[in-house]
Amino acid sequence: MTEFTPIASTIGGILIGLAAVLLIAWEGRIAGISGIASRLLPPYADGAFPSHLGFVLGVVAAPLIYLMASGNEVLQTVSSNLSLMAIAGLLVGFGSVYGSGCTSGHGVCGLSRLSMRSLFATVTFMTTAFVTVFIVRHAS
Repeated sequence: MTEFTPIASTIGGILIGLAAVLLIAWEGRIAGISGIASRLLPPYADGAFPSHLGFVLGVVAAPLIYLMASGNEVLQTVSSNLSLMAIAGLLVGFGSVYGSGCTSGHGVCGLSRLSMRSLFATVTFMTTAFVTVFIVRHAS
């Protein structure tokens, strides 16, 4: 069962919102992780490679910083089935390209801008997530 953590979740939400606001204020760009990560690959058109690299490195470093600050490891369960992980990764990549963004871009930034496309995308991936969790927990 998933542990309910309202304080940690609230702090995390505030930090995500703050990062999104700062990125749009400083660079005029939406904080979608798939878009930022894709701009790490050539061609480098906008000259913002250092800030994109810093953003992605911050996402990767966050659990290590949390470990150093709290002494608690971030517990994450990942499947050991490499085929399943490869298929899931391809589906997520396809979905973020086909949907013109990822969960962070649509769910955090798009909804706050009242984008109907982001509302539809967010409802779609949240419904898919709910159905997936239900099937995994109750039908298997």
